[in-house]
Amino acid sequence: MACNGDGFNITVRKTVQKIAAAHLEEPPLDLSVKGDAAVWAERLSGALLPWGTVRLSVKGRIEDINGYAEGAWWVQDAAATLPAKLLGDVKGLRVADLCAAPGGKTAELAARGAHVTAVDISASRLRRLKENLARLHLTAEIIQANATEWTPSDPFEAVLLDAPCTATGTIRRNPDIPYLKSEADIATLAGLQARLLHHALGLVKPGGLLVYSTCSLETEEGEAQIESLLSARADAALVPIQFEELGVPSGAVSPSGMLRTLPFHGGGMDGFFAARLIKKR
Repeated sequence: MACNGDGFNITVRKTVQKIAAAHLEEPPLDLSVKGDAAVWAERLSGALLPWGTVRLSVKGRIEDINGYAEGAWWVQDAAATLPAKLLGDVKGLRVADLCAAPGGKTAELAARGAHVTAVDISASRLRRLKENLARLHLTAEIIQANATEWTPSDPFEAVLLDAPCTATGTIRRNPDIPYLKSEADIATLAGLQARLLHHALGLVKPGGLLVYSTCSLETEEGEAQIESLLSARADAALVPIQFEELGVPSGAVSPSGMLRTLPFHGGGMDGFFAARLIKKR
């Protein structure tokens, strides 16, 4: 890759500049739809993104938008929908959603026919999850527990771990993050993520899938976590992601097959990392 005189990689510089520019744009309103997304895109005069998100340009109260009261959709950033999609067809499967609140991914899995167990340590956040599911007329088993310790009697066919993180991929929605987070926070959260990831793998049946995700731009909270797990555990293997299966830009998937969306991808989305693993038989 080309470098300028001070050794700074030009490609990296351009990427950083594009991220910064995206942070100056007002985030769109993205919806996940229970039914036919194309129908709702037309009904709401929105745009249908390749992976099924309906994007609106409307302003005002969300509660006043057509379909809210009947539970036809929920607000979910386009990037946040992708980790659950990496589990493939979950209809009829037992799926654990760890660190689940406020429940966008739980709703996504339940709407696709999974038998979801939603686990979170926060009682207040779980109350919000219950309220969201009630409005959407969706069901899930809800458990308040520490996901680093929770051990059910039977393993799951699939597990989704959207781990707590610095959320640096959401700066355009939360501009205070650069002032509230520090390198110390990255190190602390990386330690928690590692514990969660190792424990989550133990909850997966042999032959089942584990998807790990964070809304962080930090490699310590993404790629490094997966590389560390794979070097330490012989019972896991990476299942490479193909950008075609999600409909995302090709640049959002690394050569090794891990997802890394950036705020300027897809017309504007949160920065997300995700990797898909299989539990070896």
